[in-house]
Amino acid sequence: MVKSLETPEPGLLKPGVKAPVQETLLTPRFYTTDFEAAAQLDISPQEEELQAIVEELRADYNRHHFVRDEEFKQCWDHIDGETRLAFIDFLERSCTSEFSGFLLFKELSRRLKNRNPILAEAFNFMARDEARHAGFLNKSMTDFNLSLDLSYLTKNRTYTFFPPEWIIYAVYLSEKIGYWRYILVYRHLQKHPEHQIYPLFRKFESWCQDENRHGDFFKALLRSQPQLWNNWKARLWVRFFLLSVFATHTLTVFERAKFYQSIGIDPREYNTRVIQETNNTAARAFPLTLNTNHPDFFRRLEQCSDLNLKLAEINNSNRPKIVKFCQKLPLIASIVGHLLQIYLIKAVDAESLRGTVH
Repeated sequence: MVKSLETPEPGLLKPGVKAPVQETLLTPRFYTTDFEAAAQLDISPQEEELQAIVEELRADYNRHHFVRDEEFKQCWDHIDGETRLAFIDFLERSCTSEFSGFLLFKELSRRLKNRNPILAEAFNFMARDEARHAGFLNKSMTDFNLSLDLSYLTKNRTYTFFPPEWIIYAVYLSEKIGYWRYILVYRHLQKHPEHQIYPLFRKFESWCQDENRHGDFFKALLRSQPQLWNNWKARLWVRFFLLSVFATHTLTVFERAKFYQSIGIDPREYNTRVIQETNNTAARAFPLTLNTNHPDFFRRLEQCSDLNLKLAEINNSNRPKIVKFCQKLPLIASIVGHLLQIYLIKAVDAESLRGTVH
């Protein structure tokens, strides 16, 4: 069961610091877990692979990559209007997401230090990477005369409890979809430098390699736990998490359509490619993947996005709460219906294709 741990009543923000966006289903979440259960995970079936990934993390190949060079040192007032707002939203949500990962990994490392040293060391290195990403994004926000008070977020954000099994599913997918999000933007801007509106995007190639390495670690961790992939319950949960991540990505991309359009990316094509690539990658870890080639798959996801945008319009209106509730109820029911129909589409058996997946 998912439960929320309410944090203390928010205090005052520091002067000149941007207020965090209102928490919704699409804003990055902060997580906590059962640290005792995590400490007891038996990783022996994949210990050799996990240790190899820890060695890669220790090498810290990107330690000199996230440096603000001369290209950053200029005025960015020419990025204005809706493009500026959309880009700031992208920076803020990305920074919050990376910082959320840092907090979770750092706490896991601290709690597991004397119980499961391999996992503790890996989580410590991954926390280092996430902190580096969050700091770089937050520094980028200062180019637009804004910043996030990360200590304020730590104390005042709502923390959602996930058991370790759910953390493994969710973080694995988050890291892998993050890889495809970043690398596809990077490749697009390499081909179309006229859309390179800000030098942050030049960092995405090495950035996404951090995401990929983290995902590989969670893949090995997942495969070390047969109960996460080798039974019918696991198959149901895998379908749920794949659909949840893909649906969230779709809603977020179309909500941020102006940002992607500002850098020359078609949101629909981008969303489709990211999901298909992530789904293919997931076949290396999961016993099944979703049938993204089914004619209803993306059609229903995009209908969910249209309905979500209508929900946002209602939420932003000045109508009475009871009117908003009555107007939103059929839209929410329709979204749930579409997602259920996608969930029921026959999945692709990845386990039987294990030897042929590349």
